[in-house]
Amino acid sequence: MTETYEHVLFDVADGLATITLNRPDKLNAWTPTMEAEVRHAMQLADDDAQVRAIIITGAGRGFCAGADLSPSASTARPLPARPPGEHRFHFLHHFSKPLVAAINGPIAGVGLSISLYCDFRYMAEDTKLTTAFARRGLIAEHGTAWLLPRLIGPQNAADLLLSGRNVSTAEAAQMGLVRPLPADGFLARVREVVTEMVGLSSPRSMRVIKQQLRQSLEQSFAGAAALADREQAASTQSADFKEGVAAFLQRRPAAFTGA
Repeated sequence: MTETYEHVLFDVADGLATITLNRPDKLNAWTPTMEAEVRHAMQLADDDAQVRAIIITGAGRGFCAGADLSPSASTARPLPARPPGEHRFHFLHHFSKPLVAAINGPIAGVGLSISLYCDFRYMAEDTKLTTAFARRGLIAEHGTAWLLPRLIGPQNAADLLLSGRNVSTAEAAQMGLVRPLPADGFLARVREVVTEMVGLSSPRSMRVIKQQLRQSLEQSFAGAAALADREQAASTQSADFKEGVAAFLQRRPAAFTGA
């Protein structure tokens, strides 16, 4: 699958879709055009049964330096209208397949916010991240104040958001925000890790587990347990469950279809 965009690159290979933020001369600063294109590419990947996961990364030496604040950015493609009740990054939060941020270099502002919606954040060693909002006279945008405390705890979240300071890969990993990988061969290593995960796991199971994890953030234990009971009963009737059991008994790799 190929698609031509202005501010992103998109390719699909070996079951993985890769979206590359592609404004390297601007450290991939975020624009409305980029946002519309990421949304479109993700929909293509979600609709493609052959795609098992999406990796979002940046071109050049950075992931995303935050929003493009230059006057020229205001002339970019306007954002599409959202259905009532959907927040700006609803499409990230409710994406059904594994979503991976491959943070290849500096990441700030809205770039960091986007990564928080991902299921995994791999970060190249010896790089930096920052929320930046408070140092620009802004607030914690795009649900960041809700997501960060749940990922790294209230005190760490307050530290990152109120100070706007630079945080190293090593410190971010210590907080539990990212998983570090060597900068040399970084994207290839991310792809290797994700390929192994999706190659061994049922697409149906991953989809349902993502739903459980997302809903658990706002559920009681009783609600989460009830959802698990319903989904477990449905899973035992699925083709992927039957294939998983057969593969285990026959000591062979499972050939999951997602059904």
